[in-house]
Amino acid sequence: MFRSFFPTPKLFFGSAVIWTALCFLIWFTIGSALQSAISLDPIITPNPGDDPTPFLTNQKVWLYQYVIMTSYLFCIPWYFIQRHRWYWWSVVGSVTIILVLFANVQVSAWLNDWFGDFYNQVQQSLAEPGSVSGEDYFGDLMLVAFILLPNIAVAVILAFFTGHYVFRWRTAMNFYYMSHWEHLREVEGASQRIQEDTMRFASGVEDLGASFIYALMTLAVFLPILWGLSQQANVLPVVGEVNGSLVWVALVSAAFGTVLLAAVGVKLPGLEFNNQKVEAAYRKELVYGEDYAERADPRSVAELFGDVRKNYFRLYFHYLYFNVARYLYTQGANFIPLVALGPSILTGAITFGIFQQVYNAFTKVEDSFQFLANSWTQIIRLMSVYKRLRKFEAEIPGGPDFPDVPM
Repeated sequence: MFRSFFPTPKLFFGSAVIWTALCFLIWFTIGSALQSAISLDPIITPNPGDDPTPFLTNQKVWLYQYVIMTSYLFCIPWYFIQRHRWYWWSVVGSVTIILVLFANVQVSAWLNDWFGDFYNQVQQSLAEPGSVSGEDYFGDLMLVAFILLPNIAVAVILAFFTGHYVFRWRTAMNFYYMSHWEHLREVEGASQRIQEDTMRFASGVEDLGASFIYALMTLAVFLPILWGLSQQANVLPVVGEVNGSLVWVALVSAAFGTVLLAAVGVKLPGLEFNNQKVEAAYRKELVYGEDYAERADPRSVAELFGDVRKNYFRLYFHYLYFNVARYLYTQGANFIPLVALGPSILTGAITFGIFQQVYNAFTKVEDSFQFLANSWTQIIRLMSVYKRLRKFEAEIPGGPDFPDVPM
């Protein structure tokens, strides 16, 4: 699964974690000294002025330069030390996807500030008609359009690139498994494992992996924002005044949801795995029936379909109470920030713009904390695919043998 596409997966992902930790350490210790020595911000923003262009302050330019520089520096050793066949896609492509996700988080953070100022402006205009000029109002709308249109273009390009990335991963797995076909052909559902599960696994891991990294980046950016905004709304119902109140509310809410859904959904991965087994047996008998008259007789087909029906009905039953818990939690979580902000709203401690900033930042942080809870159904399906492919790969003797395949 991983070794067909990534160079020595354990070493690759382990070194990525260590490199990331090292980059954080450098940033918080000698980052300022490095900025003075190698930053491009004097060239890009020589005279920032009182109202610098969004995203192009001196500090932000240095942040972008540092992130891009350290990200692609990680790719260089893998080119020389152990250049993998899929290097440009698995190493450079993965880093590129992460950088685009980083850019999206930066846009989200800027939008959070923009919404705060804009809704304060709306509140002022509604309270005092004529106090806000059309130039200011429509100027703000033009500014956000100027930011969002390029971001939309980047999102479209990323979706296109990600599609190719996933298919290259599927291609790597496909040719890897086919190079061991003599050991795999007798495995039940072997054709489905190669034809279908490779694509499911590649797209599932990419989707969940990108979502997880985006959640971590969102936490890194929005946690300080929410902590700062919490100082303006630090009184909670029943509890009273709490420092960083909204951060703790988001953390407790997400932890509760994650534990709840993990507990009620504990049986689902195994049932999904069994479901594919009985489906594979049923499909295999039907395929044999196309070529051999003595196969796929009504009695044997009815028995196999009975197994399919039995497993589906068990799956539906367990999804019934899982969905009850999931929908109760997700719908209830929408109202948690409104409840937490209740005292501040009722006492008029915050403006409408601050409310929008707090609500948006809270939602971002809570959604990031809720990654496991929100992704649990995807995780269940991916776990069943992983189990099938893991069992499939157990039939391959020795280490990987990578065939020549088209890039």
